[in-house]
Amino acid sequence: MISELGALAWLFTVVAFGAIVPVVPTGAAVSGAAALAFHDHPLLIVLVIAAGAAGAYAGDLVMYAMCRAGGEQLARRLRWLRDEEHLASVKERLQHSQIPVLLVSRLLPGGRVPVLLAAAFLGLSWRTFVVANLPACALWSAVYAAIGVVGGSIFPEPWQGVIAAVVLVVIVTQVVSMVNKRRAARSEARDAAETA
Repeated sequence: MISELGALAWLFTVVAFGAIVPVVPTGAAVSGAAALAFHDHPLLIVLVIAAGAAGAYAGDLVMYAMCRAGGEQLARRLRWLRDEEHLASVKERLQHSQIPVLLVSRLLPGGRVPVLLAAAFLGLSWRTFVVANLPACALWSAVYAAIGVVGGSIFPEPWQGVIAAVVLVVIVTQVVSMVNKRRAARSEARDAAETA
């Protein structure tokens, strides 16, 4: 039991750190932990989801506070702000429908950081952010845990399930990223054609 609690604490720490420093593959960490839990004790999957969601939530709160306090200058210095045009469209979507945008942002690879930045720069109230981000983090953790359970259930050895879960997360992330890039390129081409 002590080792499981230690592993859950590490998962919380990794996900919280990854939410603040968005280079750590937090989804893969939750998926891998869920794949291991599936083989060790399936009821631990619920605790994996809780630890992943709590870590994501804590990290998002820290990042949101940093963005609210430091503004765009801090976001540029930390290299969180990369695409000003995309940020403008996210700000516009947030102004029209705050809660749905916040809920979906965690599920889209590369969607969380622009939405957090836009929300902070628009001055979205803490209450709205805190309330909307809680189910978003829980849903995100459950989805990545489900990917881990699928990977863990296919293979007989826990390490094979972890590798399968991580590979599946990487593939899904890359496919979504490619689709988003193509959609953005089409949108730019359409805009250029309309202005010509």
